[in-house]
Amino acid sequence: MSAVRLVHFTDTHLYGGEHELLRGVATLPALRAALAHARSRDWPPDALLVTGDLVQDDPAGYPHFRRVFGALGAPVLCIPGNHDEPQAMRRELAGKPFVLDGFVDFGRWRIVLLDSCLPGSASGALSAQTLAGLQEGLATAGTRHCMVCLHHHPVPLSSRWLDRVGLTNAAEFLHIVDAHRNVRAIVWGHVHQSYDALRKGVRMLATPSTCAQFLPNADDFAVDRRPPAYRTFELRPDGSLLTEVVWIEQHAAGSSRSVCSAA
Repeated sequence: MSAVRLVHFTDTHLYGGEHELLRGVATLPALRAALAHARSRDWPPDALLVTGDLVQDDPAGYPHFRRVFGALGAPVLCIPGNHDEPQAMRRELAGKPFVLDGFVDFGRWRIVLLDSCLPGSASGALSAQTLAGLQEGLATAGTRHCMVCLHHHPVPLSSRWLDRVGLTNAAEFLHIVDAHRNVRAIVWGHVHQSYDALRKGVRMLATPSTCAQFLPNADDFAVDRRPPAYRTFELRPDGSLLTEVVWIEQHAAGSSRSVCSAA
């Protein structure tokens, strides 16, 4: 069987207006530029993955998201982030090509989608129901390899302020993951930076935002000057994976170039 190809976008932070800024970056044009760059490479992927903060506390941003992603010809796997409004998100993104929870199988891989949002909080937690769904998704995967996706980071990032707003019941989450040997990767957003580590044989991966980034290893909140980015995945039938972070460098003339970091 062939490999499964995913493109991961996260923390798009859209508004109702088309040119509104988040920390100096116009979020909708930045997303469009990232998508245009991804479409200039190997296209189409088997699916697109978006791990939360689709909007910036503004449900009027969801119609933009629906228009941009709805016409790309691939399933769009979405989970909410702490800046999303889950009810509005479900209403605006109901039906194909959007998949908002549960799990989806592609070839030898199962992609598990978890909602880690806590109402009114920047931190996250997985409810008892969500943890039970994770357990079921992993236990029924058969011979498939599993990638688990959520918004909040489940491991410390050596950033004091960010680690205060991570997954508050990470120990419960990781206990379930550790009990299933078919988990190959855990993927998240929220942190607006790249992260790539190995924990008990499981790849732990964060993807930068399609707009502004946070400075890694910072004790206090700080913005990084790195450009928008996205991540690609090649999930192989044997359970191994190739992944690449693609940074989109913008130029005054409107063109862009990519700077890739692969692993």
